Amino acid sequence: MTQRTAEAPAAAPDLDFEGWVCPVPLRDTPTVMMGHGGGGAMSAELVEHLFLPAFAGAATAELGDSAVLTVGGSRLAFSTDSYVVKPMFFPGGSIGDLAVNGTVNDLAMSGARPLFLSTAFVLQEGTEIAELGRIAAAMGAAARAAGVRLVTGDTKVVERASGDGVYINTSGIGVVPDGVDIGPRRARPGDAVIVSGDIGVHGVAVLSCREGLEFGTAVESDTAALHGLVADMLATGADLHVLRDPTRGGVAASLNEIARASSVGVDLVERELPVPPAVADACSLLGLDPLQVANEGKLLAIVPAESADKVLAAVQAHPLGRSARRIGTCVPEHPGMVVARTGLGGTRVVGLPVGEQLPRIC
Repeated sequence: MTQRTAEAPAAAPDLDFEGWVCPVPLRDTPTVMMGHGGGGAMSAELVEHLFLPAFAGAATAELGDSAVLTVGGSRLAFSTDSYVVKPMFFPGGSIGDLAVNGTVNDLAMSGARPLFLSTAFVLQEGTEIAELGRIAAAMGAAARAAGVRLVTGDTKVVERASGDGVYINTSGIGVVPDGVDIGPRRARPGDAVIVSGDIGVHGVAVLSCREGLEFGTAVESDTAALHGLVADMLATGADLHVLRDPTRGGVAASLNEIARASSVGVDLVERELPVPPAVADACSLLGLDPLQVANEGKLLAIVPAESADKVLAAVQAHPLGRSARRIGTCVPEHPGMVVARTGLGGTRVVGLPVGEQLPRIC
């Protein structure tokens, strides 16, 4: 990460909205839309063309799951995230454990050992105290299970009809071990792409609860803290190039971001994608691409080809990675683009989602 000396922040330039090269309706609508929070192309355009120019020299352009900062000779990972999931309770979890696990995972994707979390709540007037108590209990249980401390926080209340139950922000701090260098720009041609298990589970679990849909079998969210799995991967001694938890926008969004950051292409083998039958059925019924559906307990790893087998074995030996697979390869062709080889021998482009298939999913 580039280190800056103490100097006056650069003045923010005027924002040139006419210069945006983004999909309709972003350019033509002067208001925020749901798609701006979906982790896809609309989110990326908002960050690139509004937030970063407005922040100017006060911000870093490194856009990973967490920032790695050098403080007094130690490297700290720092991350923040907000959770607005609807409904607040869903099969396999709740907004409470999701908020803890999500921030723990953002820290883990830089190889950090998570240590401390903050907790901030925005509550709508009229929210049942019993529901808030269930959410707080879930957060406490998740923090204890992950071995992190909840050390500071804040609570705000907004008027009825000004919010929607409970929103949570969590920020986290962790320590990055010496010698670990994991980041979205480190993918190289020839690297293997590994996913730690079944994809699309969290999004379908929340959708089934929200819409009252049934898909032949119960689908529960995969929300889980992944830092123990990452520690086992690091213990192999492999040079892990990139880690990412494919939450909003799913595997498609994460791999597109990595491909663009590293200027590599990514070739996926469609038949190797671990899509469980219930997720496949739900996506087929609703016209969704499982590669674009959110996950909350899975990770993507991009590692040198010579280390792929031992890393995959370490992932599969962990309780959270038993269905892990190698799903593709980084290639020099079509840099910045992700393609999938179909079972019929053709290829299809796996694009960055424009907005959000399933809003309010995390």
